[in-house]
Amino acid sequence: MTSPSVKLISECLVKPLPDLSPDAKQPIYFTPFELVFLNANYSQKGLLFAKPSPSANLHFSITDFLDKLQHTLSATLTHFYPLAARLATRKQTNPPSYVIYIDPKNSPGVKFIYAKADANISDVLNPVEVPLLVHSFFDLNDAINHDGHTLPLLSIQVTELTDGIFIGGSVNHLLADGTSFWHFMATWSEIFRSDDENGCFISRPPVFKRWDLEGSDPIVSLPYTHQDQFIERSQLPQVNERFFHFSPGSVSRLKEKANFESNMNNISSLQAVAALIWRCVTRVRRQGRNSETVCRLVVNNRRKMYPALPDDYFGNLIGTVMEKVTVEDLLTHDLGWAALKLHEMVKNYDDESVKKWVGSWVENPVVYKMSGQMFSNVVHIGSSPRFDMYGCEFGLGKAVAARSGFVNKGDGKMTLYPGREGGGSMDVEVCLLPECMMDLECDEEFISALKS
Repeated sequence: MTSPSVKLISECLVKPLPDLSPDAKQPIYFTPFELVFLNANYSQKGLLFAKPSPSANLHFSITDFLDKLQHTLSATLTHFYPLAARLATRKQTNPPSYVIYIDPKNSPGVKFIYAKADANISDVLNPVEVPLLVHSFFDLNDAINHDGHTLPLLSIQVTELTDGIFIGGSVNHLLADGTSFWHFMATWSEIFRSDDENGCFISRPPVFKRWDLEGSDPIVSLPYTHQDQFIERSQLPQVNERFFHFSPGSVSRLKEKANFESNMNNISSLQAVAALIWRCVTRVRRQGRNSETVCRLVVNNRRKMYPALPDDYFGNLIGTVMEKVTVEDLLTHDLGWAALKLHEMVKNYDDESVKKWVGSWVENPVVYKMSGQMFSNVVHIGSSPRFDMYGCEFGLGKAVAARSGFVNKGDGKMTLYPGREGGGSMDVEVCLLPECMMDLECDEEFISALKS
């Protein structure tokens, strides 16, 4: 099947409305949570909307809509000003050191892209490749050699379909995790829908004061002599991508089943769904019974630390927890056994665990290589069904669906979204090798769990 084409119509840079205050012009230094993601590609998420229906009382103009989006984006960047800035570096050779930070003084703005696709909403909802977001490739080598002057930390793309509009963002993972990205999107939508399009007052101002481990230097230096020591360029294998919907009823039944089988009442909906995915994906991969299989969950460290940081803390504050068992143990035991393993793993990850990891990293800094994150025995589960994605409406009503771009997709990558109807429903974006995806779509345990 031929993929629908996308035509770039225009692009520009959008800056914050007023001049920044002196305090807002100070460098923002990255924490260990962020520096480990130097090699990560941009995170790409967005919302698909239906175009307003033509009526005698409403005339929708894409030109007027784009103008208002740009103006309110500018107002939003007044509060989220680091998104309009660029990376900068300080290097020294004796001792070897790289300090990478955000320089708000160098603030050319956010890239705003308008494109048109010869596709409709049904094309996007079906497994057809429609590039609603451009591939924003982050070349870390370029950033270090040229102080990031040519690299927007955030790009916004509005893609017009025949019957819909997609509004998405590509954000540098150094700068923001899912909690912070959806906080930004919610604020932009809030300003768009308000009477005050200059956005002087918002309900949730972001917090930029950095968290630092007590007793450590807030300016973290990477002890390298050359960028090639920590920069990696890798190409993940091609995978098939499918969205699967878990209704409120199916999620409730999975949670009840997991708690009953584990003789517990504390297994969460997320842990029950994650356990199901782990079991079914491991089965269709046909690994050896004595080999190991790994489930890795992304965790919001804000809520794990004591005292907890607010969700309004802006940055990348995610961590990962991992459970490893043999294929035989996972598949011969029931869903409750797997869910309990994940529950205990998350429960044991606490303030002490977070600060121990930070302390160890400060003693021996390391930058993750993305090629080391995805293996044929790993199920990596990220994002969250708790993000209020569908609260971002931009005057278009509730989105039809949430979707992601093509980057950071590898074999075993699973992304969680809230279901459109709410009520605890979930959508799961599954990325697998083609032959495994075919088997998953026929897996009895998996398909049975999806039934309403």
